[in-house]
Amino acid sequence: MRKRITPKEMTLCALFTVLTAVGAFLKIPVPVVPFTLQFLFTMMAGLLLGGRLGACSVGLYALLGLMGLPVFAEGGGFWYILKPSFGYIIGFIIGSYATGRITERLQRLTFGKILAANLIGLAIVYGMGMVYYYLICNFVIDTPIGLWPLFLYCFLLAVPGDLFLCFLAAGLAKRLRPAVAYLT
Repeated sequence: MRKRITPKEMTLCALFTVLTAVGAFLKIPVPVVPFTLQFLFTMMAGLLLGGRLGACSVGLYALLGLMGLPVFAEGGGFWYILKPSFGYIIGFIIGSYATGRITERLQRLTFGKILAANLIGLAIVYGMGMVYYYLICNFVIDTPIGLWPLFLYCFLLAVPGDLFLCFLAAGLAKRLRPAVAYLT
């Protein structure tokens, strides 16, 4: 049986959809994949709303961007799926779901357990992002990229900031979960 989404849950999903969109524009320029706060808000969606609602909020963000709203870091529109960085957006949805599901199943949430869930979400986001980037560049838009440049630009240069965001999200989630649980 499918559980209906309550108006409170819809509101929280919408809130994280908006936060993710705002996070796309709070960026620090780095080569290839811009460093934004999208990752922070997608992980927070999973941590605070759970896997299903977290993925729903991030999925709505992706849908709005594909429909043409300029909510992605570099615009929006259906053809955004041909941008090599779109794999990270797919990773955000799956990573938010996984992070949320992991923390939903844990009995006692500690900072370390939340951080571990975030690191798994980070691995999913980067795994999806890098595979998609490689496939789009090499087989769709005919701008080949080798494995070393891919690893350098799409992981080594970008991951330090997102590792910091994993720690930040774990600390925020530890403090905010009781308040969000009260709302739902």
